[in-house]
Amino acid sequence: MATLRRDGRVTALQRLGCAGLAGALSLSLTAPLELLTVLAQVGTWHCRRGLRDAGRSLCRTEGVRALWKGNLTACLRLCPYSALQLAASRRLVTLFTDELGHISHWRAIMAGSLAGMVATIVTYPTDVIKTRLIVQNRLEPSYEGILHAFYKIYHQEGLRALYRGVSPAILGAVPFSAGSFFVYISLDKIWQEPIVHFTPLQNFINGCVAAAVAQTLSFPFETVKRKMQAQSPWLPHCGGVDVHFTGMADCFRQTVKNKGVLGLWSGLTPSLLKIVPYFGVMFSTFEFCKRVCLYRNGYIESPLNYKLTPGVDQSLHPQELRELKLLRRENFEPRKSALEN
Repeated sequence: MATLRRDGRVTALQRLGCAGLAGALSLSLTAPLELLTVLAQVGTWHCRRGLRDAGRSLCRTEGVRALWKGNLTACLRLCPYSALQLAASRRLVTLFTDELGHISHWRAIMAGSLAGMVATIVTYPTDVIKTRLIVQNRLEPSYEGILHAFYKIYHQEGLRALYRGVSPAILGAVPFSAGSFFVYISLDKIWQEPIVHFTPLQNFINGCVAAAVAQTLSFPFETVKRKMQAQSPWLPHCGGVDVHFTGMADCFRQTVKNKGVLGLWSGLTPSLLKIVPYFGVMFSTFEFCKRVCLYRNGYIESPLNYKLTPGVDQSLHPQELRELKLLRRENFEPRKSALEN
């Protein structure tokens, strides 16, 4: 069993801001690997000679800035996605938590997965737009930006096009959750100590391993999703998709028929390569932003370390600590005498 822990010294808005900034920075630094992953999944002409040549040919034909195509959309998607996921997760965790406030790892992963599915469905059109911006030629664009892509896809292809590929995205959550659960139930056996005693380095390694296993298991659904998102009769070369299909099941069938079973895992290498820098940047940025918030709230002496401020009750919430400081300030302020008035 595990206990749900959240640092009450940081407000929900501060926590969301820290997560958003950390996510945006990690996404931006690993955007070229994400782009190569999407291009390999879709099967565009860039990837016919390997991923290294794909990056070179893309830079040669569209410029270095092309490596960050779709990254702005991914960053803008973070805030609504994180807010929805956090809100849904709180509701689901409350349902799955027992009377003592404990929750099993399986239920915690299930709650997180279901919350992720809710956030995915609501923000899914932005994921479609991101894929379309990635597969288009930056020098001869079909879409001039995020809003133009949304408007054009909606008016040319209808609302359903903005949710094309949502089925494999939802189905992919099942092997993703199973992979995460398999890793986390084995962690105490691997480290030979309880999970609650893990160090930050152990937690980082555990997150990377869990993400690698979960991504590998769910990657075929991710590949089919990307192909479905990119395929469009309104785009040059039908979006650059290497197979033509009529739906999700047919996409699986045509991919295996033309590319083999391993074709469902095209692009897995750059996807796995980005895990360590992605989580490394995200965790370190989040921790630094959290220290800044703790310093501003008055719990630590400096944002450069976690040295606690002497005499401060760390169990108080930020609002309670501010009220206590105001009360102490009023009590110790010298009162003006009647003669001075």
